[in-house]
Amino acid sequence: FFFLVGLEIKREFVEGELSSRSQVILPAVAALGGMVMPALIYVAINWGNELALQGWAIPAATDIAFAVGIVTLLGSRVPASLKVFLMAVAIMDDLGAIVVIAIFYTQQLSGLMLGLALALIVLLALLNRMGVARVDVYVALGLVLWLVVLKSGIHATLAGVATALCVPMRDKKGNSPLEALEHGLHPWVAFVILPMFAFANAGVSLQGMSLAALADPITLGIVCGLVLGKALGVFGTAWVFIQLGWAKPPAQASWGALFGVCVLCGIGFTMSLF
Repeated sequence: FFFLVGLEIKREFVEGELSSRSQVILPAVAALGGMVMPALIYVAINWGNELALQGWAIPAATDIAFAVGIVTLLGSRVPASLKVFLMAVAIMDDLGAIVVIAIFYTQQLSGLMLGLALALIVLLALLNRMGVARVDVYVALGLVLWLVVLKSGIHATLAGVATALCVPMRDKKGNSPLEALEHGLHPWVAFVILPMFAFANAGVSLQGMSLAALADPITLGIVCGLVLGKALGVFGTAWVFIQLGWAKPPAQASWGALFGVCVLCGIGFTMSLF
């Protein structure tokens, strides 16, 4: 899943909708605001509870699959520019969430394994610079990198993203090894990997639960963070940058439509569970 996310991020930044600076600014700052505001709301609601405060990052991540899926169901009623904006925010949000997991939810570090991981990343980057286009080479080294990163103490999700960023966008003939790999992985991730993850991690026992549990500070922090924090953080940051002239608004999109897409950013699942 994270390897595929990394491939999507690289494609968008190299040849996609985020290949120019003007296209990147608005979703980048909106994604940042959409991570900070939910975390602040969660912390405010759970202030004073040291254990509960450890969950501050739970409402900070948007689920790409659900958010983009809903926009797709709405069809032509959502301007294409807003679909691109949502995808860009969700991708950057995912990247930010991966960094948060690696930095704040990692316990013990191994210097030796971190060194080996860095060496493997340098090797992958050199292969890219040398024009090596065989994806099996990158996948094989990526698997070794995943094992080393896992043993280093850092969350192994970073290995998938780092490997993906080293896969060549184009070979000498103009073909795209990255896009071929991306298209090949999509059905496996959508129909095998994500369902396995959902079944393994999303099972929540409701035994002994009551309506009073909905008023628990942790529950309120997550709900308010996702529903209010995401909408306010993404839309508020975007509004400020557009009003100040620091970013261009999405084409042919009203403020109401933009706010609606920002509300969809409040759907959290995969990264929140991690």
